[in-house]
Amino acid sequence: MPATRTTQTHENAEAPGRAASGPARALALTRGLAAACHPLPAAAVTLFAAALTAAAGHGPARAAVTVGAVAAGQLSVGWCNDRADLRRDLATGRADKPLVAGTVPAPAVTWAAAGALLLCVALSPACGPLAGAAHLVGVAAAWAYNLRLKSTAASWLPYALAFGLLPAFVTLGLPGAPWPPPWLTAAAALLGVGAHFANVLPDIEDDLATGVAGLPQRLGRRVSAALAGLLVLGSTTTLVVGPPGRVTTYGWTLLAATTTALLLAARRPAGRLPFLATMAVAGADVVLLVVELRP
Repeated sequence: MPATRTTQTHENAEAPGRAASGPARALALTRGLAAACHPLPAAAVTLFAAALTAAAGHGPARAAVTVGAVAAGQLSVGWCNDRADLRRDLATGRADKPLVAGTVPAPAVTWAAAGALLLCVALSPACGPLAGAAHLVGVAAAWAYNLRLKSTAASWLPYALAFGLLPAFVTLGLPGAPWPPPWLTAAAALLGVGAHFANVLPDIEDDLATGVAGLPQRLGRRVSAALAGLLVLGSTTTLVVGPPGRVTTYGWTLLAATTTALLLAARRPAGRLPFLATMAVAGADVVLLVVELRP
């Protein structure tokens, strides 16, 4: 986009704040912050944690703390991401981003990210020392992605670490602090990396133009789309065949549906369909997990 457009957008970012006052300004700020936190991924990860917590048999109080810590961590990561990307989003004219559109000021997003991170740091250890450490390492990995690693060939690593440690955060908070079964850790890590590849597909050209050269950008859209599908399929396969016992009818149906959805999404790698297909598969995986992990 022309520099004049991005400059004008940036200058207008303060206009809503000056024009509004009182409740209207507070409501506009709340809406802007809600849009800037990456609500779909944040909600999906939080719901995934809630399902794991319920399936693992946590009591209401511990479940509330566990889910609250995950929600706070996800909010901090989402706001950190939008704030860290502001300069690049301005350069590419990303009017769909709240900071670029001027619906929320940059300092508000900075303070929101910091506040959510502090809440996450306070809540995580309340689930147990090992559980808290596992979660905070995952959140730190996500922040490292936002601030540095997204522009390196190791961009996939924070996703593998953060998603792979999420089941550990849930199970280590149980009496005896048990680690999750290896198949669950592997499935979560594969899903996270697959989501990373699927999420960047629509923005590869803009990313490269602004210096973001993570692994998907280096591999290109076609290869990254194929890898996204294979990783997500690998995650579902691990969930289906990993647990002991026979594969259920739901498991075979889930595998077939996942394969079909990913094949359809692969036909439109430039859009949001691969990422939305990944979210749909993750939702179906959660149903399978709740059944398999229930005590």
